[in-house]
Amino acid sequence: MDKSQKKKIFWMCFSLVLSLLTIWAVLRQSEDMSINDLINIVIHADKRWMLLAFLSAGCYIVFEAIAICSILKGLSYKRSLGKGLVYSTSDIYFSAITPSATGGQPASAYFMHRDGIPAGVVSASLVLNLMMYNASIIALGIIAIILAPKAFLGFRLSSKILIVIGFIGLSVLTGFFFVVLKRGDKLFGVAEKLINFLYKKKIIHRVEHKIEKLHKIQNDYDNCAIIMAGQSKILHKAFFWNIIQRASQIIVPTLVYLSLGGEKISSKVLFSKQCLITIGYNYVPIPGAMGISDFLMIDGFSKLMTRAQAFQLDMISRGITFYICVAVSGIVTLVGYLIGRKKK
Repeated sequence: MDKSQKKKIFWMCFSLVLSLLTIWAVLRQSEDMSINDLINIVIHADKRWMLLAFLSAGCYIVFEAIAICSILKGLSYKRSLGKGLVYSTSDIYFSAITPSATGGQPASAYFMHRDGIPAGVVSASLVLNLMMYNASIIALGIIAIILAPKAFLGFRLSSKILIVIGFIGLSVLTGFFFVVLKRGDKLFGVAEKLINFLYKKKIIHRVEHKIEKLHKIQNDYDNCAIIMAGQSKILHKAFFWNIIQRASQIIVPTLVYLSLGGEKISSKVLFSKQCLITIGYNYVPIPGAMGISDFLMIDGFSKLMTRAQAFQLDMISRGITFYICVAVSGIVTLVGYLIGRKKK
């Protein structure tokens, strides 16, 4: 077993333990609630709204697949939705079990490259998608403030600090990815210096071959960046599908709230709060932002309902959007890997 496999196993185990501890901690804070109680609540909820909540969470996976496929199609590398789903689920699954929200990018890149897409095209596509992913969260945060200006004020100070830091961090990252996309030569220049350094230290060999391969990837990357710059349609489509993708996940707590008999008049505020909550936990260096996301959700929701109801809404919503979503993504990724390996 190589170092990479050991690292993946470690983060999988760590994420599982962290998930169990998070569920235990949340349930302990509400002594009147148990897993069986939550199951009964879901069973007796309004089936229409609850079904919409599950479908919306599923759309989160599908819309990312469409976003990636639309970018590849614009670059003349059209791929089926089935392949796009594997790119999407691998990204979602590995992002959830690693400390970084971008941890799924290498996994997604692996499947794209395995399907015959050049490394430079893969890199440019994922950088653009990640940039639009961050931009869409910022856009939804701005929409949230417009829809419910007082939503932000309903959080405690610690939550507000996390949301402000998240907003700044997302803005900086969006700008960084934009620069990387426009000035890929800087990125590849650093990569070339690193290869030469490793060669001098006798860590790697055949440096000419590696530099030549890097230049080939850079050429493909630069060509993609030029195409994207000349075809704003690619950028607009990527942003559209990313903002729809994020919204489909963010709206799940609102749908669950309505299924539990919540007042429709509060749904706008609840959606706005969830947009801000997503900004607050999105780049916390913990797998799936477990614990932090629950803290923000319970804090935000408690201003609209009793604390016990906020606990219920948090557990059910996170169960749908995170635990079930990650499990499904892991299964689809595994199936995609095995099918591809069998064909090869």
